[in-house]
Amino acid sequence: MNVLGIETSCDETSVAIISENVIAANLISSQDFHNQYGGVVPELSSRAHLQIIIPLLKAALSKSGLNLNQIDLISATAGPGLIGALLVGLTFAKGLSFSLNKPFVPVNHIEGHIFSGFLMNDKPEFPFLVLVVSGGHTLLLLVNNFTDIKKLGTTVDDAAGEAFDKASKMLGLGYPGGPKIQNSAAMGEIGKISFPISELKDPFNFSFSGLKTAVLRFIQNHNSLHGQLSENDINDIAAAFQAAVIKALIRKTEKAINSFEVKSISLVGGVAANNVLREEFQKLGDKHSLKVVIPSMDFCGDNAAMIAIRAKQLYESGSRFDLDFVPFPGLTNQHFS
Repeated sequence: MNVLGIETSCDETSVAIISENVIAANLISSQDFHNQYGGVVPELSSRAHLQIIIPLLKAALSKSGLNLNQIDLISATAGPGLIGALLVGLTFAKGLSFSLNKPFVPVNHIEGHIFSGFLMNDKPEFPFLVLVVSGGHTLLLLVNNFTDIKKLGTTVDDAAGEAFDKASKMLGLGYPGGPKIQNSAAMGEIGKISFPISELKDPFNFSFSGLKTAVLRFIQNHNSLHGQLSENDINDIAAAFQAAVIKALIRKTEKAINSFEVKSISLVGGVAANNVLREEFQKLGDKHSLKVVIPSMDFCGDNAAMIAIRAKQLYESGSRFDLDFVPFPGLTNQHFS
């Protein structure tokens, strides 16, 4: 089966083709111009998707050695994401499906991340725990099979990636915050500064707003007592912030490991590209003798290969969809049990 995947949920346009479980093409066009605005501008994102999606499809087909008539299944991200951006990819996929008379599968972007580990040679084994950490979402889920996904916990305020962006802005490091904080933290002194980790009644929920406030107050106090932050100060704060976020993520995941019998754990999403988090997650799995699956860097951020593989799983599980399927900007309680 040749599956075409399209991803346009935010600021990356991606087109991928999976042919008989082999990634024949996975092309990504990143909208770096958003950096000058300190975040994604929705209208500009939608326009950029419109400009690049057809050339990207042509390039993906060329790389795969296939033509459109050889595509068996067409899929696109349906949400969550920026509604204008989602409409570009979803409408394009629907048009292809109608004109080629090929089945269409809309894919939940978060489910794409959840099952991105199946793009690896060494895949997760059911049941598995998955920690989804991205700019817009932080979720801890129990995955029993391809269609049985149980939400254990989520963030009650900021997502981990969002917290990285805000802390980076406070420190004057710029956008996107994830790689900026990681690079700065690598030059900082670990343990020189410490920030609190929020404890919630729900054992699997996350909270990063208190940490964000603690960073802001530390900077304000430092500025009033010692003047502007030096480069060393910024690096030390970044190291402390990163350590606190990772500690919270690992702590909650370990609580879930101790509460459910699983065969493997998986770390996915854009923040999963953080080297320190990857190392700590691997250590956690080793500690509990669990298989650890973390997608390669190419598949941590938004990409169409994860959309294509998820569409294939849904289609082979018997799911069928009409072309009147509409995009959804956010998650609801209906998406995960």
